[in-house]
Amino acid sequence: MKPRSVAGIARRGNLVFVARRMRDDTAMSHRWEFPGGKVEPGETDTDALHREFLEELGASIQVIRLLGESSFHNNGGTRTLAAWLIDMDPEAVTFLREHEEAAWVPWNCLRSLHLADSDRSLLPFIEELVQDCSESP
Repeated sequence: MKPRSVAGIARRGNLVFVARRMRDDTAMSHRWEFPGGKVEPGETDTDALHREFLEELGASIQVIRLLGESSFHNNGGTRTLAAWLIDMDPEAVTFLREHEEAAWVPWNCLRSLHLADSDRSLLPFIEELVQDCSESP
C-alpha cells in the first residue's frame, strides 16, 4: 500500500480555503496548498485531517466526504493524496504554524495560484464539486 496523505477542501460559496507555506529550502517553500498532511500508522484519513488542522491552524473541522484521490511523487516514492470535503468556520484559524498566510479565494482563481504540484492534481475534484453544487436547484 502506498503511503497516504490527506488534504482538506473547505468551501464557502465560491470561495475555497488555502494556505501558503513558509519560506524554507524545500520544494514546498512559499507554495499554496490545501491544508492536511501525512496519515500516520493506525490513523484514518479523518483522524489525520482533524489532527493536522488542529496542529497547523488551531482549527476544528467537520469532515464531510471524500472527493477523490490522486498520486504524486515525493522523495523517490509515490504517495496517494486524498481530497476530503470539510466544513470549517471562516474564523476557525487561530494560528499559523506551518504557513505564513491563509486565505479564502474564489475557486476559479485556484489555477493561477502557485500551488504545490500535488495539490494542483486535486483541482478537477474541486471544479467538479463546484459545478455539481451550481447545478443543484
